[in-house]
Amino acid sequence: MELFPLIPYAGWSDTLATVHRVAQVVGRVRLLASPRRNHWWNVPFHVTGRGITTRPMGLNPTFTIDLDLLDHRLDVSTIDGRRVSTSLLGRPVAQVHAAVVASLSDLEIDVDIVDARPFDLPDADRRFADDTEHASWDPAAVTRYWQVLSQVNLVLEEFAGGFSGKTSPVHHFWHTFDIALTRFSDRVVHQPEADPVTREAYSREVISSGFWFGDASYPDPAFYSYTAPEPAGLETEPLPEGATWLARGGSHLAVLPYEVARTAADPRAAVLAFYEAAYAAGATRAGWDVAGLACTNGITDPAR
Repeated sequence: MELFPLIPYAGWSDTLATVHRVAQVVGRVRLLASPRRNHWWNVPFHVTGRGITTRPMGLNPTFTIDLDLLDHRLDVSTIDGRRVSTSLLGRPVAQVHAAVVASLSDLEIDVDIVDARPFDLPDADRRFADDTEHASWDPAAVTRYWQVLSQVNLVLEEFAGGFSGKTSPVHHFWHTFDIALTRFSDRVVHQPEADPVTREAYSREVISSGFWFGDASYPDPAFYSYTAPEPAGLETEPLPEGATWLARGGSHLAVLPYEVARTAADPRAAVLAFYEAAYAAGATRAGWDVAGLACTNGITDPAR
């Protein structure tokens, strides 16, 4: 299939809202059952050959939750071979939540998400158990979302190979519903006014690169990059043609619209050039050792 196929936000926004909340139901389990990692690296999902996964978690029993986005089902599986599978077709969020709760109980997994609610969404005060509003699930759109996610995942993996410092995995965040890779410097950032989630995520200076599918405030899919804390003058740095600095929440995002990338002569090269330019802008302005942290083609061996 083509690289970066069409996936306009308006064409699947209702389904996206449902998928986002289903992902958050599963994400709540991941948050409670996984060993804590720095910067919350234990919480996001990873891409599989059929959808997305929590990866193994828990100890007694060890289990995973997988969203199969080709057959459109949710599988809770234990390493002793047991599995409970639930169809995602035609089900409101409340029913999916109930099925996950029942699956955990059937498999004797002690994780309580009975009263869980969405995180940072307009209906954050409503329990998943009471959400009968979000029930749209267009199978073609959901599969296309996973396909685009998989393609972006590999481009980010390639970009990751150009940096030898501390780097996050390429992972899919269920709270903001983006896929991202973050590069770190060793500088500690003190944020006494920030909430605990933010303080842990940004306890070191970072430059993050990623992709999101659009939302009500920016209704278009796009590639992005930001530097935090943002160095002065970042928004004046040049970006490749078609990319811009977007003022957002008192800081600036480097944004390359998905449509610009997908219609480029070489879409992969266009995205990599964008990520590299945005990284160079942030790293240079923040005083990182750009040359010392460079890693050509993922190789650090000095003999090569």
